[in-house]
Amino acid sequence: MPVDPFWSTPEARELVEQRRPGALIRLGREHRSWTLATLGDRLGCSPATVSRLERRGHVVDLTLIHRAAQAVGVPVHVLVSSPAPPVPKVPTATRVTASSYAEEDPMRRRTLLTATAAAGPVALLMGLDEALADTPAATGGGPLDARMAAARELYDKGSHARLLTALPGLIADGHAAASSRRELDQARLSSVYSLAAAVLSKLGSYGRARLTADRARTWAEVSGSPLASAAAVRELAIVLRHQDRGEEAQRLMAAAASALEATGLRTDASASAYAQMLCTLSYTAARSGHRAEALAMTEEARRAARGLLAVPPAGRLFPISPAAVDLYAVGVHWALGDAGAALEAGKNLHPAQFPTAERKARMSTDMARAWWAWGRPEQTARALLDACRASPGEVRDRPAIRSIVDDLAERHPRTSGVRELRAAMAR
Repeated sequence: MPVDPFWSTPEARELVEQRRPGALIRLGREHRSWTLATLGDRLGCSPATVSRLERRGHVVDLTLIHRAAQAVGVPVHVLVSSPAPPVPKVPTATRVTASSYAEEDPMRRRTLLTATAAAGPVALLMGLDEALADTPAATGGGPLDARMAAARELYDKGSHARLLTALPGLIADGHAAASSRRELDQARLSSVYSLAAAVLSKLGSYGRARLTADRARTWAEVSGSPLASAAAVRELAIVLRHQDRGEEAQRLMAAAASALEATGLRTDASASAYAQMLCTLSYTAARSGHRAEALAMTEEARRAARGLLAVPPAGRLFPISPAAVDLYAVGVHWALGDAGAALEAGKNLHPAQFPTAERKARMSTDMARAWWAWGRPEQTARALLDACRASPGEVRDRPAIRSIVDDLAERHPRTSGVRELRAAMAR
């Protein structure tokens, strides 16, 4: 379908350059001579909501932005050039998942950033903010696929500071490649943003993670890649879950799983993606207190993963395995408040079943959470020490896990392993 020349007018181009998607929607609405109420009726929302959407200087609800833009005829290639992020100025209180009562306040965040250089130093996060606010010039640093593989390896090792350093260049070169408008290049850019969202969520930087996950989803939709779309939706759902929007996250994941299933799952890559979606969906349901659905999805994930390799091939976007599903079951039972069932689910897991340092450490931190909830400080300390040996960043950089370490040191300073754990954290 030919693009309406209206979107090449100086006014439209200026709004794109200013990165004002809401103003673009207003421009399209007025071009069609629609009132706020007319567009609101088409979107199923009030005229006041449409007015706020058009006035905002940054994207808050990407889904509504997409629907409104489609309704008024904003071309996709114009829309994806316009969203701009808010640049975070001051860390805000954010709920984390260490336990039902854990709260990461600004003081804890400052302590975390000061205590460990690997936890995403302020300078590195600000550098990423700058790249998100105004895409830097391409670096010409070499083939993007090879650099993305190296970045994923940093994530798998828990080398979060080095990954944060690499991300601005990847974003710049990803955008340069996507300017070709080739679907593969657009999917690559989506993968860059998905990786950024994953590490930012791990560090507890949920505002930035929401932004990058939204962008990953936008570029995945433009590319038409079902795997890129699944990865982006998963990262967005994880952020929404941390932002106490579990119901919305669950709906997104359920739709993504259904879309993948509809492809027929004819390849191992798509079957792995489907199993991963079910795992994330089960944990999301558990965090929302939906016990029956969480347990049912866990069993469905087990069935979906039965035909997958015990050790996923290198480079697979969703490296799920039967053992990885069992590890998710540990988290599901913990989230449902059943520490005993969590420990039972993980009793036969061992590090050799997981190919990366990040997954080995995650096994230990998930078991540590279960032991802590069960009231066993010595076993908790031992599991956290195992996690530190596998990947120190998985303990030092995750606010939810650091809170357990802090509580152990405060409440059980003489328990075996606690002093050694504190020493490991200080290195």
